[in-house]
Amino acid sequence: MATAKTTKPGAARAASKTLRSPDTAKASKSAAGSALAQSRSPGKDTGAKAAGAASKTLRDGRTATASKSAAGSALAQTGKAKGKR
Repeated sequence: MATAKTTKPGAARAASKTLRSPDTAKASKSAAGSALAQSRSPGKDTGAKAAGAASKTLRDGRTATASKSAAGSALAQTGKAKGKR
């Protein structure tokens, strides 16, 4: 089931900045690309591979704020209900 969420303009700018940076890791760019693809498409969800990359980006202590913003946006749009563990 697709989510009705879209990437907000601030997170889209952060994703764009992440994609343009030559020093950004591949996982961060994957998450940023997913977030940017969903900036105007409420019917799209983040895929499992991109969600894994977004999770990795958020856990990495060296990641820039812009990359973390884009990764958080991508993860918020996974479309799967998360239960308490």
